[in-house]
Amino acid sequence: MDHTSQTSPTRRAVLGAGIAAVGSGLLTACSSGGSRRQGSPGAPAADDPGGFVVPGGKEVDEAHPEPVGPLRKQTFTATAGPVELGAGRTFRSWTYEGLLPGREVRITAGDTLSLTLANHLPVETTVHWHGIALRNDMDGVPGVTQPPVKPGETFDYRFAVPHAGTYWFHPHMGVQIDRGMYAPLIVDDPREPLEYDHEWIVMLDDWIDGVGGSTPDDVLAQLRNGKPAMGHGGDHGEHGDADGDGRRGARPDGPLGAGGGGVAEAPVPGGHADGKGARTAASPSPYRGKGPKRLMSGATSKLLGGHAGDVAYPYYLINGRTADDPTQFKAKPGDRIRLRIINAGGESAFRVALGGHRMTVTHSDGFPVRPYRTDALVIGMAERYDVLVTAKDGVFPLTALAEGKHGQAMAVLRTSSGAVPKPSTRPAELDRKVLVSARELVPDESAALSRRRPDRLIKITLTGNMKKYDWGIDHRPYDPDVLHMVERGERVRLVVINATDMWHPVHLHGHTYALAGIDSNGARKDTSILLPHHKMVADFDADNPGLWMLHCHNIYHSESGMMTTLAYHRNRD
Repeated sequence: MDHTSQTSPTRRAVLGAGIAAVGSGLLTACSSGGSRRQGSPGAPAADDPGGFVVPGGKEVDEAHPEPVGPLRKQTFTATAGPVELGAGRTFRSWTYEGLLPGREVRITAGDTLSLTLANHLPVETTVHWHGIALRNDMDGVPGVTQPPVKPGETFDYRFAVPHAGTYWFHPHMGVQIDRGMYAPLIVDDPREPLEYDHEWIVMLDDWIDGVGGSTPDDVLAQLRNGKPAMGHGGDHGEHGDADGDGRRGARPDGPLGAGGGGVAEAPVPGGHADGKGARTAASPSPYRGKGPKRLMSGATSKLLGGHAGDVAYPYYLINGRTADDPTQFKAKPGDRIRLRIINAGGESAFRVALGGHRMTVTHSDGFPVRPYRTDALVIGMAERYDVLVTAKDGVFPLTALAEGKHGQAMAVLRTSSGAVPKPSTRPAELDRKVLVSARELVPDESAALSRRRPDRLIKITLTGNMKKYDWGIDHRPYDPDVLHMVERGERVRLVVINATDMWHPVHLHGHTYALAGIDSNGARKDTSILLPHHKMVADFDADNPGLWMLHCHNIYHSESGMMTTLAYHRNRD
């Protein structure tokens, strides 16, 4: 029977039980107090924190037995330092080991990844493994699946990687993703069916950190006009200078200290993203940060349904390079090339095309699809597309146009001598056939979700607007007390309604879903562009117990409150 289930265990129960489980590796009998709230059918009582699976609980252990595949050990260091973006431009930021992007992590499906994060930053951080169906206590969400990693400390991430594909990793702490901490995670298929001569990873990014004194924290403060963040914290550094000086104090409400989950305070009506009039009890005066104004207006895109974004980025990058000093890929005419395209940006979608070529899409978010021919594609934040191209003779621009924002990034495919295209080159393919939504794709038979009626319906509505910058879900900012409950083994139908005037890239942790039709056989995804005043219907199998985030992957929207939590009922035995 289809039904909707939601309940509200106490915030203390969610964070306390989750972190206790991470620390001990055992599911303990918790008895946190708190007023009882009425849940919907099948939901545990609000004063029963043991009613949901915690990240290190026995249900998680049962779903993820001790890995038996080869162990791939790595160490990554998060550090502050200079970053060179090309043409002599150097800015200070936070990166993994001073590299932009971070070095590629490559393993084979079924292997076990063991990666130690060494935090040499002056603030807390975590790592989220985007798109991986991993065990819950390795998911990297501070205050939900693990405590944040403090400065000078390390955290060992260890998990089996079940599915081949193109993935990536990044922090899940405040707006740190809009600095330089991101890297590709490529999971090879031991039975790879595709044939190609070269493979290139193409990481797209919108860059603001360190430019003229800007930081992502400062940008968030401008957008919210001083109102507190509502997401998973961060709030580090007085407007977040790249060296971390002037750290803000811990939030008084959070059991984890600084960055411990955020307060679900209702925004005060009348605030504006243009810096006029927003006030709250916690922020009695308008924003007066030290960074330059980075807000923009008039960014529009027909492909994105209207408003394209609010942040004026000074640079757009491919593999850490600006268009006037681009990365160059070399091949021979006739070579078959696999491009793994990843949008690591914080607030920008990109329209991507290779001048003089058509692309064949083979994978979306890591999972294979039936070959789809297109001239260009739009890729939202955190989405990934794999495409094949057959190289022609010459020098060609691989252009990533910041959709609706008019700037662009560029790399170069070179198969013979010739001048590098101008940074402003706009391939004609950008304006021909464009893939905007994975709804147009059909999954490969190996990736298709089985046909089955949903057992449960979860319906959420994305709400808020650009002027107040009061993004949320169901007309409220992120509240860790609110859990959308599922049972292990269910087929869940997720309906996400975009009631706003802006597009949102919707991401579900720990699962992939099928963009659903009548028979639930759409392309497999973990992140999807949802246009304004449209809805997304997606089916997934509840086969990965734990606490999992569902949020907009526009980092400024999620940190303003557009996120919620999906939770599994605990076994009662």
